[in-house]
Amino acid sequence: VALLCARGHAGVFALCGPSCSMREVPGTYSDPQGPPEKGVWCMRQFSNEPVKDYSVAASQAAMKEALAAVQAQLGRHYPLIIGSRRIDTRREVGSVNPSRHEQVVGHVAQAERAEADAAMDAAWNSFGMWSRVPAEARALSVMKLAAVMRRRRLELVAWLVLEVSKNWREADADVAEAIDFCEFYAREAIRYSQMNAVHPHPSEINVQLYIPLGVGVIISPWNFPLAILTGMTMAAVVTGNTVIIKPANTAGVIAAKFMEMVEEAGIPDGVVNYLPGSGASIGDYLVQNPRTRFVNFTGSKDVGLHINQAAAVAQPGQIWIKRVVAEMGGKNCIIVDDAADLESAATGIVASAYGFQGQKCSACSRAIVVDAAYDEMLERVRALTERLSLGPAVDNPDVASVIDEKAYRGIMEHIEIGSLEGRLVAGGHGDASLGYNIEPTIIADVNPRARIAQEEVFGPVLAFMRARDFDHALEMAN
Repeated sequence: VALLCARGHAGVFALCGPSCSMREVPGTYSDPQGPPEKGVWCMRQFSNEPVKDYSVAASQAAMKEALAAVQAQLGRHYPLIIGSRRIDTRREVGSVNPSRHEQVVGHVAQAERAEADAAMDAAWNSFGMWSRVPAEARALSVMKLAAVMRRRRLELVAWLVLEVSKNWREADADVAEAIDFCEFYAREAIRYSQMNAVHPHPSEINVQLYIPLGVGVIISPWNFPLAILTGMTMAAVVTGNTVIIKPANTAGVIAAKFMEMVEEAGIPDGVVNYLPGSGASIGDYLVQNPRTRFVNFTGSKDVGLHINQAAAVAQPGQIWIKRVVAEMGGKNCIIVDDAADLESAATGIVASAYGFQGQKCSACSRAIVVDAAYDEMLERVRALTERLSLGPAVDNPDVASVIDEKAYRGIMEHIEIGSLEGRLVAGGHGDASLGYNIEPTIIADVNPRARIAQEEVFGPVLAFMRARDFDHALEMAN
């Protein structure tokens, strides 16, 4: 496919397979230096970005250097970005370090309705242009964003460590997943852009084409503040849509850094607009706006259901049915049968329950174990849990701080309730004097109808449940 790169240079684009003779051509998009100025641009088959090994001394030294560089930038102000304009507002929110809540990571401007209307104008003005850019060229811009992320990887990891209290490996995995979203969606956009034959009919030539929808609203969470923001945004952008992103206020700075990279990748002004603000006011306004074409949301069940309901109501002047993609909470379990490898099961349960302090919809919050293996599994999990290191995220512990005071209070309330519903086996204590720290907690002998077994805690709390046999375990899981 002949096309022009973002700098206006002609080239040839090739989507290559494993036997491609050009796979090692210098300047492919797998190269962090970016594309060549001219010539053949070879896109390799997708493969996941590997996570770094921070047990290596050189990686540790590089990470400490990145943390020091980012700490020197703390406390800066981040304005809205609407089209080509940076806009300051009367109100701002301080994003703080959960491991040291007196430390302000950055001050983030807060949008009101006037700025939301301006962002909607900017996004629709850009849509007419961006929706007509060939899919291959949009894909190249998104792959360039992946290259920028690779180059700034340690810096991004450091921002995640400081703003949301991820340890180094969790933060690095967040960045790697963001890169994966860019690379994978770029390839998929090219594949979907080809004309697809449909059922033949005499004297007709029928084809199927996918077209962009319009302007979307991206409401992203704080627990994967780069990966999920990037995924929801770039899926829309690479397929020709334009967007308004509203990040969680507890992760507004990393979203501002994402915008810096979007600009560095050469994605045109107005395609992505940065609009942090209150979910109750600005979020609802954007969801209900008659000019909003679709909403991508990741967050709690309650908020997701509210968004889905609000978007379903047609507003005056609205000429379409809005689409909503909502990824919400979970109450996940691991079932352990007595035929399982108990050592492996215990390791997996602890990693899933306490990775990023259990603040994931995918975290194991229930361990359902058949009676014959229950006591041994409980002891194995307890022993592994008590070996976990705790501390500030900058020190790279196994378990760091939860996101904010509201989360801290809610998790401690669940621990108190759970201790009455079951038997406290490990942890159970919290300390919010310097950071929002909660010990990894196990509550055993939990009834499947107990609150601690039914409600999403979103913290380092594991309910241990005894089943008669495997069939009973499935009933409890459901």
